[in-house]
Amino acid sequence: MADSTEARIERAFAAARDVYAEYGVDVEAALRRHARVAVSLNCWQGDDVRGFEGGAAELGGGLAVTGSYPGRARNPEELRQDAERALACIPGRHRFNLHASYAETGGARVERDALEPGHFAGWVQWAHDRGLGLDFNPTCFAHPLAQDGFTLAHRDAVVRRFWIDHARACRRIGASFGSALGTPCVTNLWVPDGYKDTPADRAAPRERLRESLDAVFAERLDPRVHLDAVEPKLFGIGSEAYVAGSHEFYLGYAVSRQKLLCLDMGHFHPTEVVSDKLSAVLQYVPGVLLHVSRGVRWDSDHVVTLSDELIELHKELVRCRALGLDAGEPQRVHIGLDFFDASINRVAAWVIGTRSVLRALLIALLEPIDTLRGLEQDGDHTGRLALLEEAKTLPFGAVWDECCLRAGVPVGRAWLDDVRSYERDVLAGR
Repeated sequence: MADSTEARIERAFAAARDVYAEYGVDVEAALRRHARVAVSLNCWQGDDVRGFEGGAAELGGGLAVTGSYPGRARNPEELRQDAERALACIPGRHRFNLHASYAETGGARVERDALEPGHFAGWVQWAHDRGLGLDFNPTCFAHPLAQDGFTLAHRDAVVRRFWIDHARACRRIGASFGSALGTPCVTNLWVPDGYKDTPADRAAPRERLRESLDAVFAERLDPRVHLDAVEPKLFGIGSEAYVAGSHEFYLGYAVSRQKLLCLDMGHFHPTEVVSDKLSAVLQYVPGVLLHVSRGVRWDSDHVVTLSDELIELHKELVRCRALGLDAGEPQRVHIGLDFFDASINRVAAWVIGTRSVLRALLIALLEPIDTLRGLEQDGDHTGRLALLEEAKTLPFGAVWDECCLRAGVPVGRAWLDDVRSYERDVLAGR
C-alpha cells in the first residue's frame, strides 16, 4: 500500500530536522516562533481598490489596477467571504488591513472627514469572531478633493483641513479597533502629493505637509491600542518628478516625532533594497511597518513571490530580533501586504502572497545564525560565505510542509484545488 501523504510529510520532516540539527538549528523552536507572526492581509486586493463608498472619483493618486479577472468582491459580505477562503489556505493567525473607503454606511453618503467607528462595526465583529487583528489607513485618493494630486500638502487651507480631519477621524477609528480586539491597530498614513514635472518650489509643499501631519497627530492615543505609521514614496504616476513625502522627509519626521516608518518594497529606486535599510532605521525610530510588495520595473504592486530580496528581508527581521518572538523582546516591525492584481484570481493572489511571506520567514528562522555570527566575530569570512551558500540548499521545503500540516491548511499545491473549487462554486456567479 502506498504511503499516505501525511506519512510522507512526517518522514521527510524527520529527516530535515536531523539535517538542521547538524547545523545547530532547533527546528521545533523555529516552528513555534513562526506561529507567533501575524501578517496583515490587504483588503484592497479583493476588490481592485474600489471600496464601498459608491460613486467615488477615479482612483488617481498614482494608483492603477490592471486586469479584469471575474469574481471581484462587490460588497463587504463578499470581501469577507473571500478573505475567509484565503485564510483557510494560510497557516497561522493573521490580521486584515482596511482602508477608510471600506466603511459600511448602510447606503448613506458619509464624507470621509465624518467617518466614525460605528461605520466599521461589521468589520470589528467579523475580526473578533475569527480571532483577527485589524489595521487601518486613511484613503487620501479617489476623491474630488484629491484629483489635482495634493491633499495634506495642498496650497488651499480648506482642502488641507478636510484631509487633516479625515486622518484624525481614521486615527480614532483605528484606536477603536485596537481597543475592541485587544491588539494594537497600526494606522498608516500615505498621501500621493507631488508634481508630474519639476517644481519651482520643493520646500513649500513639504512645509505644509509637516504642519498638516503635526495637526493630524496632535491628539495623543494610547499605544497599547493604536500605533501611527507614515509612508514615503520615491515617485508615482502623475508625480514622477517630485513627491513631497519622500523617504528623507518621512525618515526625519518619524525620528523627530517617534512614529513608525513604513518601508514599502516598491517605493525606492530599483537598486535600493529594504533589507539593507531595516537595521539602519531601527536605530532611530520606535518601529517599522513593512509593506511587502513586488515592484516590476516600477512600483507596480505585483503579488509577492519568494524572491531573494523577500528572503533577505525576513532574515534581517530575525537577525534584528524585531518581531517580538521571544520573551522580553518588543515587536518593532509589523508585516503587511500591499499589492493589487486583477489579472488573476484575487483569492489566489492573497494565498500566494501570504504563503510566500511565511515561507521567507521560515527560511529566516531556520538560518544557522549563531554559527554564522560566530564565524563573523572570529573574522572567518571564508567560513561565513561558505555556510551562507550551504544554507541555501537545506531542506526547508519539508519543514514548510510540516508547518502547513500542523496548522490544518492545504499542503503543497493542494490549496489551489480549494481556490479553484471556490471560484467555480462562488466567484463564477458574481
